[in-house]
Amino acid sequence: MTVSFYTLGCKVNQYESEAISEIFEKNGYTVLPPDSGSDIVIINSCTVTAESSRKTRQSVRRLRKLNPGSVIVLTGCMAQAFPEEAESITEADIVIGNTDYDKLYDVCEKYMSDRKRICACTPHTKNEKYTNLTVSRFSEHTRSYIKIEDGCDRFCSYCIIPYARGRVRSKQINIIYSEAGSLAAAGYREIVLVGINLSAFGKDSGAELCDAVEAVAMHDGIERIRLGSLECDQISDRALDRLAGCEKFCPQFHLSLQSGCDKTLKEMNRKYDTAFYRDLVERIRVRFKNPSITTDIMVGFPGETDEDFMASREFVKDIGFARSHVFIYSEREGTIAAKRADRIDPITKQQRSKIMLSACAEAENSFLQAQVGKTSKVLFEDGENGFWEGYTENYTRVRVSSAAELTGRILTVKLISAGNGFCEGYITDSE
Repeated sequence: MTVSFYTLGCKVNQYESEAISEIFEKNGYTVLPPDSGSDIVIINSCTVTAESSRKTRQSVRRLRKLNPGSVIVLTGCMAQAFPEEAESITEADIVIGNTDYDKLYDVCEKYMSDRKRICACTPHTKNEKYTNLTVSRFSEHTRSYIKIEDGCDRFCSYCIIPYARGRVRSKQINIIYSEAGSLAAAGYREIVLVGINLSAFGKDSGAELCDAVEAVAMHDGIERIRLGSLECDQISDRALDRLAGCEKFCPQFHLSLQSGCDKTLKEMNRKYDTAFYRDLVERIRVRFKNPSITTDIMVGFPGETDEDFMASREFVKDIGFARSHVFIYSEREGTIAAKRADRIDPITKQQRSKIMLSACAEAENSFLQAQVGKTSKVLFEDGENGFWEGYTENYTRVRVSSAAELTGRILTVKLISAGNGFCEGYITDSE
């Protein structure tokens, strides 16, 4: 028997697809590409924007045409948040939410036995427990992700995720430790801890995010540990001090900003203002050597005036982000912001996006230029035609020339130039 996976969305979704694929493999299935005519094709959906849901619908229909004899499964966030919409996609034989990922294999087996369509999206509950999916590998060769948290309690006015993912719940520390040990034994050198609201890890259990970092760091084979996206108001000085004391922790902080305008932040129902954000960045830069600050920035939120947008752009320029993901506000049914009448017209949103992208590109280039002359440890991932690429501790992309095989090696590199999103350098270690 064969199974295929097609995953949309974030690293959490990708992690969950990896974990589910291992369950199928343990039960005798072979995993194939999604256009291979597998017995089962599983689409793990995203619904963070209306465009994400559109892509999900499109993907289900395309994969049905490519795999006419396969069992088509629609699962993930879109199925969970909008079960009626998901069930209306008749090309899917099975529609199941993310509450039941651990039951997906059994549901597929049931369908295979009687061929009766299954639509089973169990709602999230207030006291829901963490579903302990684990992985022993990841699609990347040198870096693996471990999902340690699910759910979000923040209810930002533009976001559907609390409805798609439920409330905050956390993986147990002993399971994180064991999973990291398996990945270390498989040869992974770097672990990235991810979650839906990663900063809230332990809110339900009394643990802290630093406990998870330190548990992973206990394994000799793991040399570097990163964190996924963080909410700035949930990061304390105590946490920063503990992270700074962990030798394996990589000083890259992805601090979700969304807007550099206090009025817009308040209307988004974000839990901080720009003064708090700026102060946190300064506290990070005091504690860590050569850290990078990366972020997400939204433009075109309802009611955003030209003055609001310019304030946001100026704040972005002042902070000096190493890298930024700029995206245009997309109306999401079921959120408070979607009910607002003061929407920004598409042309204005596109114009603001271009301006913000330009400001972020300038900031990124300034950050890369500041890396020139430094010596950094680089974990190399892949290479082609004698050139190899990898990342420093602060996630600067680095390119070097080498005749040797470098994949999976951590080597010291002198950075000599910067441009086009990366630094170039030469290896100072003996290869």
